[in-house]
Amino acid sequence: MKTLLARTGLLLITHVLMQLSAQAQNARNPIIFADVPDMAMIRVGDTYYMSSTTMHLSPGLPIMKSRDLVNWQLVGYAYDTLANVDALNLTNGKSTYGRGSWASSLRYHNGTYYATTFAQTTGKTYVYTTRNIEKGPWKVVSFKPSYHDHSLFFDDDGRVYLIYGAGKLRLVELTADASGVKPGTTEQVLIENASTPSGTGGGLPAEGSQLFKVNGKYYLFNISWPKGGMRTVIIHRADKLTGPWEGRVALQDLGVAQGGLIDTPDGRWFAYLFRDFGGVGRIPYLVPVKWEDGWPVLGENGKVPQTLDLPAGKGLIPGIAASDEFTRKRGEPALPLVWQWNHNPDNSLWSVAERKGYLRLKTGRTDTAFVMARNTLTQRTIGPACTGTTLLDASNLKDGDFAGLSLLQKNYGLVGVKAENGSRFIVMVSAGSGRPIEVQRVPLSRKTVYLKAECDFRDRKDTAHFFYSLDGTSWTAIGEALKMPYTIPHFMGYRFGLFNYATVSAVRPEPGGYADFDFFRITDTISNPATN
Repeated sequence: MKTLLARTGLLLITHVLMQLSAQAQNARNPIIFADVPDMAMIRVGDTYYMSSTTMHLSPGLPIMKSRDLVNWQLVGYAYDTLANVDALNLTNGKSTYGRGSWASSLRYHNGTYYATTFAQTTGKTYVYTTRNIEKGPWKVVSFKPSYHDHSLFFDDDGRVYLIYGAGKLRLVELTADASGVKPGTTEQVLIENASTPSGTGGGLPAEGSQLFKVNGKYYLFNISWPKGGMRTVIIHRADKLTGPWEGRVALQDLGVAQGGLIDTPDGRWFAYLFRDFGGVGRIPYLVPVKWEDGWPVLGENGKVPQTLDLPAGKGLIPGIAASDEFTRKRGEPALPLVWQWNHNPDNSLWSVAERKGYLRLKTGRTDTAFVMARNTLTQRTIGPACTGTTLLDASNLKDGDFAGLSLLQKNYGLVGVKAENGSRFIVMVSAGSGRPIEVQRVPLSRKTVYLKAECDFRDRKDTAHFFYSLDGTSWTAIGEALKMPYTIPHFMGYRFGLFNYATVSAVRPEPGGYADFDFFRITDTISNPATN
């Protein structure tokens, strides 16, 4: 009997270990623990492509690639500059935080890739096309109005449409090449109130449309947020594009919502969705889909699973975020794809060539606020925790200049070097209260200093700590902990940034100082701030 019990126990332990091993080899949700919202996804052969929202950043409308739905890498952007206007240029006191270009639609039709978006900033809808989604080039056409949260759709009969709106969803036909609204067409109301399946008592009306056709039927995905509830996936189904449509709640768990359908070459189906997750931003999830009675059924027993029958993730570095030594070989782009400027840059005021192995940021005007300064170079923070480090050479700052490392959002935090009255100071600034406050300054007697910011998004702590070092080994905490809330005015997760801007100084006649950054390094770990 003891032998039998021992064998049974051994078999049980072996089974548990095998299960744990299998889970370790499988993908886990979230698929991307970083700000990649409003995803649109397609599969071409055995390759998946995804577009997302980056709003006020430049370049914009990022394109990502994957072979397994789990491990993604940036391959390009649909545009370098959305438009040359004050709000996008951070000129004449204007900005477009939280606006710029919003939710994109991504399609592949007759050998051409289409990435479309819309912008409140310009009041236009944009259609970008290319024959090579990974290398470009992209061509663009734009037209008015700005069709909110639209879904581009090529029907089997060759006709092309946009489905758009919030609550009341509408249909408009485009020309065959999707270059504009078809002359003589009239818009139609597709669904009078798409929020009805989740309740009509207020909250966020159904939006974020993505339309698919599977086995001859039309399926329209939307997100709603019922008052007092959570973000919810709604699916409508119809036999004809013009209806009638019937709708149902497809998923209501963890607030995971907004997205659409994707299938694998071996016939499996998933829904790609995202979840609001505090300071790190809106993070992508995958949910398995089964088909029952002609409906896609999302999740496992209505829940978002922690693990998926897909290959394990290999981490977000360097596919989504990456370190940069600022060394460039002949023929390499000036900046890797992980970098985006906060608004349109002034390209005359930055360089990776003037001093080899360094990013140089020059001042060309004076600014009164960090968020209005041009040429802050940013990339995503990542969860559950991450650290960004840089080495700053501040020897060429002019009086009034402030350069360093930022965590950019409305309630931002900065650590850097200020030049004042012929002296330099290491300074930590916090806008955690909603307005910037200099929390601490330390005299700096040398020209270079290492700067570090650590972000803790575990269990939604959404807290950052800042440090400096004179040797890159021994670190000293500076300032105070920064709480990192997700704010609607910026509508974006916190981003690391390298910055340099000039402030008004009585002893400096004009701007023209510059800061040199030796490197930026990102890791997916943090130290224990209490021990520093």
